[in-house]
Amino acid sequence: MALQIRKATRRKAKLRLALLGPSGSGKTMSAIKLAAGIGGKIGVIDTENGSADLYAEIADYDVITLEKPYSVTKYREAISAFEQAGYATIIVDSLTHAWSGAGGLLDKQGQMAAKPGANSYTAWREITPEHNSLVEALLASPCHIIATMRVKTEYVMETNERGKQVPRKVGMQPVQRDGMEYEFTVALDIDANHKAQASKDRTTMFEGFYDTITEATGRQLLNWLDRGDEAPAAPPAPLVEAPLPLIGPDAKEYTFKGVEAWQKAALKAVGMMSNDAAALGMWQEENRAHFTAVAERHALHVDAVEQQIDMHLSRAASELMDQEKEAAQ
Repeated sequence: MALQIRKATRRKAKLRLALLGPSGSGKTMSAIKLAAGIGGKIGVIDTENGSADLYAEIADYDVITLEKPYSVTKYREAISAFEQAGYATIIVDSLTHAWSGAGGLLDKQGQMAAKPGANSYTAWREITPEHNSLVEALLASPCHIIATMRVKTEYVMETNERGKQVPRKVGMQPVQRDGMEYEFTVALDIDANHKAQASKDRTTMFEGFYDTITEATGRQLLNWLDRGDEAPAAPPAPLVEAPLPLIGPDAKEYTFKGVEAWQKAALKAVGMMSNDAAALGMWQEENRAHFTAVAERHALHVDAVEQQIDMHLSRAASELMDQEKEAAQ
């Protein structure tokens, strides 16, 4: 397709805002107040053990609660559910769990790297597309997106006047993949006093801003977002599914781009071990986490594989009982 040159045009936009802060800084409340100021239906994706319900008196909103494992698939499905139901703003509270929570990307990367024949590099090669698919779901959403992230204190080692290496605090680092906060239009750092200031701001609204976030902040953001022409209708983005993992009979980790290929490989592995119940049972346990992850989107395909496993294991158990009866006679 030929490249096209066009005149730059200010268009209406959807909010992409990150709230960064330590535990107790008020990220959830600030997100809800921002969304209330923007107006429309508010949906909260809650991974913080029900903390979103604590603020039900300050605004009207609905909640999808995610529990561990905090897989990218669960986040994307929750985002899609709110989009399809016509919500104006989606609050992701918290995006940190997709990275460092139980079953999150760091957890999954560590498990993959620990497999025989694997290493950290090959594991990241599989994890990065999953991370990118989550970023794409956030940026391509037709809804306003507000995401909260926890932070940790960042230090560097420096040599002091006595020639000794000492740590120096250089700021707060979001608990997410490096640079994640720069995917957003606005990133606000909230301190222990519940006051926010911008670490990134394409709106120029927050220059010199250091204050608590209120509904008025949301209304000001909406005014900025609604300036300009209507954005042209974009074609629906194709769903990019994360690679589907499976440990083979050779104990190596494999990934598949489609569920049909995944199921075919799994059934082939079951067939190879159909006469060795011990090996088949061990293989099933090794793949337990993978079966659970794949079943989040493709439950029928995983059920078909596990039915075959159960059939072979039941047959082996029956044969063993028959052998024991014959030996006892």
